Amino acid sequence: MLIDPAGIGTQLSGDPSPVFLIGGDEALLAEEAADSLRAWARTAGFEDRQVLEVERGFDWQQLAAAASAMSLFSTRRLIELRLPTGRPGDAGAKALVAYCQAPPPDTLLLVRTGGLDRSARNTRWFKALDKAGVVVLARRVRPEELPAWIRARLRTRQLSAPAEVEQLLAHRFEGNLLAVAQEIDKLALLLGTQLDIDPVTAALAEDARFDVFALVDGCLAGHGARCVRILGGLRAEGAEPVLVVWALARELRKLAGIAAELAAGRPQGEVLRSHGVWSSRQALVGKALRRVPTHRWPGWLSWLARIDRTIKGWREGDVWLELEQLSLAICGTRGLVR
Repeated sequence: MLIDPAGIGTQLSGDPSPVFLIGGDEALLAEEAADSLRAWARTAGFEDRQVLEVERGFDWQQLAAAASAMSLFSTRRLIELRLPTGRPGDAGAKALVAYCQAPPPDTLLLVRTGGLDRSARNTRWFKALDKAGVVVLARRVRPEELPAWIRARLRTRQLSAPAEVEQLLAHRFEGNLLAVAQEIDKLALLLGTQLDIDPVTAALAEDARFDVFALVDGCLAGHGARCVRILGGLRAEGAEPVLVVWALARELRKLAGIAAELAAGRPQGEVLRSHGVWSSRQALVGKALRRVPTHRWPGWLSWLARIDRTIKGWREGDVWLELEQLSLAICGTRGLVR
């Protein structure tokens, strides 16, 4: 049975399946599902836990031996088989299929793996685990889904926040659920149960990552002096310039795509929504798009690529000076457009 991580609680009610496979591309969601299973197992009397790490040269007879061994401490056992590659090989596939054909009584098998592609999900061992028990696959949360995920996360932590906070967090930590989750927990400690936009913004300002995103917003708004101050602060604090390059590249790549679609005649509102531009940032992005000719965005991405080569030592140059020049160019400072 294939389910998503949110449904694991239902599967643990009553008499659960003897086999669970938990994996997927979103590591945070998969690990939290596994934590839920482990916590349930402890309360249900599965006090004896044995962990098998599948590494190079792993002897798959260990799984059969663990299944047949008598527990010294409990009548119920949890066997956790960690298979990070998701590829057990021929011997492992046979061992998993054999286990699923006759799961031992009072034993719960948890197979932990990473992402599983289509070919892995079509293997005999995967189908055997799916038939014998429950498969939990955590897919990546898409950018447009992130505010709703944050809203649900806040709710589970008994936190309340307006939509502006959800969108701010989604923008700052796009693509990194673990960072979002950690930030929510930190904000709860700092601000309590009500997370309003001004104190959240102030709290984020303590983080160097916020300064990087503030730089991006300053570039889009055309605030050259502010961008210079932010870059100076980041350099003085010892921030890695690659973080600045990453943040600017992510924004410039998105804006290059948006500008190209607008030039082709698509409505701006439709294009911004399709690229995941939150409503709170549409005015800022629209201002930048009106100010900057369409051909500039790809050119600035090429400039960033040269800066990245400088960071890696493949060309000479002052990385921070070039980042300042590029930021001012995006702001519209005359004489710095390349």
